[in-house]
Amino acid sequence: MSFEEDDRVVLSDKHSEFDGETGTVTQTMESMFGDTTYTVSFEEGQETGVPEDALEAAEEDDDGDDVDAEE
Repeated sequence: MSFEEDDRVVLSDKHSEFDGETGTVTQTMESMFGDTTYTVSFEEGQETGVPEDALEAAEEDDDGDDVDAEE
């Protein structure tokens, strides 16, 4: 699954300080080999060069808002 800017995603990378956190895709980059990596922003910072297989779409509640979004 590919992601676009402003998509809400969950990072799964045990080597990242943001592992398991939900963030927003702020940039997509494609290498000359056709691989896409992402920059994801979190409340406490950002992670760059994130491969697609380390991301999954964040769940949304019935209102279309993210489950873990604060009001």
